[in-house]
Amino acid sequence: MLLKDCPVSVALHVIGGKWKPLLLNELKSGTLRYGELRRRVPEASPKVLTEQLRQLEALGIVQRTSAGSATPRTEYKLTPYGRTLSPILARLCKWGELHRQRCE
Repeated sequence: MLLKDCPVSVALHVIGGKWKPLLLNELKSGTLRYGELRRRVPEASPKVLTEQLRQLEALGIVQRTSAGSATPRTEYKLTPYGRTLSPILARLCKWGELHRQRCE
């Protein structure tokens, strides 16, 4: 099977990497402001965090909204399409917990 034809490869292209799964996992609980995401994923640099969120937005997974008040507010949430990833992320979390326990 060619890499481009493999469904797992396609999925990993969208949600793979070091930070996207963590961001998606945080956003499955609801809308978060950019600062909240930075606090919840502190190891990601602001530049990388912004790049990853923009990529997810371009793919229709995340919706970004900005409020033009005195202090600019940027919020992120999963789109309806992005919410279809929630069961996958939940299973991945469960497997990660089992694997961590197995390795301890």
